[in-house]
Amino acid sequence: MFERPASGERAVVVQLDLGQGALDERLSEFRLLVASAGASVEAVVRGRRAAPDPALFAGRGKVDEIAETMRAHDADLVIFNHALSPAQQRNLEKLLERRVVDRTALILDIFALRARSHEGKLQVELAQLSHLATRLVRGWTHLERQKGGIGLRGPGEKQLETDRRLLGHRVRLLKTRLAQLEKQRRTRRRGRERRDVLSVSLVGYTNAGKSTLFNALTKAGAFAADQLFATLDTTSRRLYVGGGNVVLSDTVGFIRDLPHALVAAFHATLEETANADLLLHVVDAASDDRDAQIAAVDAVLDEIGAHDVPRIQVWNKIDLTHAAPAATRNECGRIERVFLSARTGEGLDLLRAALGEAAESFDSDPLSTTHDDPRSFAAEFSQDQ
Repeated sequence: MFERPASGERAVVVQLDLGQGALDERLSEFRLLVASAGASVEAVVRGRRAAPDPALFAGRGKVDEIAETMRAHDADLVIFNHALSPAQQRNLEKLLERRVVDRTALILDIFALRARSHEGKLQVELAQLSHLATRLVRGWTHLERQKGGIGLRGPGEKQLETDRRLLGHRVRLLKTRLAQLEKQRRTRRRGRERRDVLSVSLVGYTNAGKSTLFNALTKAGAFAADQLFATLDTTSRRLYVGGGNVVLSDTVGFIRDLPHALVAAFHATLEETANADLLLHVVDAASDDRDAQIAAVDAVLDEIGAHDVPRIQVWNKIDLTHAAPAATRNECGRIERVFLSARTGEGLDLLRAALGEAAESFDSDPLSTTHDDPRSFAAEFSQDQ
């Protein structure tokens, strides 16, 4: 399993142009990821390829450049802003004689660093083990059948087989525990539904300001910081708005190319988002890459089955763009977008008003049968998204 870099470790970052686009934004974001994991970026190696090299991802010439750069900066590890196959990672480590970390392992490591709740830690461990399972193919140097002799007689299986068996046992145990927690969550959710309380989830790209907005609305004091994945564990608070009570939940932030192992492990937590009555999609209005970030969030919402949940876009950080607080409505008269600053409080009254309208609609007919989805009281919110 990838060992989290200790404070002060020196890293060389590799970013290749494979036709993805927005390379500068991707690299800037990746630098923040590396810093969040506790390493310092000493140098960046860039290049362009039509397709990844099957054996080394970057090609032999570029790998030689990486090795030279690592020696020049006395780097401890190299971190690729790409997903590497197990074979590519092993080949690179053999040539570079340093640890090689890919984007997936880095994000998993940050999640392990941020997890606070018991469930969050179980989810992260499950994701890490799922990722590790793909690395247990010729990834060990002690694959010979265990030798016999006094004190050395093994169970008659290769070390790799032992590792797989123990890993599989741990994965099954984690899944069982998470299933129990998911059952408890469903029970709590049914309780909220019986009370006819509007359920609202904050979603958005990581570091868009969701936790700051959550604190501004609820005075909850949830941890908020200018760093990626500051929030992993879902926090919920009851909030009174003009139209009645709502339950507001702060959730984990999304990111482009989110590892599938994380989506699978956090399925139960993300299911809370899919079962919400309304989503507040928080957007970093000051980001030059906001359109791509919006698309990345929409892609994850589709993946977890939340594409039909009505939503309001909340354009945050207008204090950095010098825009005025505002709320726009669609052709049906529903508020579809709110411009505000969670840090300064500008525009929060407009968001509260939007939540009040949603709560009034929900209270007036929470179980309407005029739509296929009983939560579609605010279906117009999702128009033009």
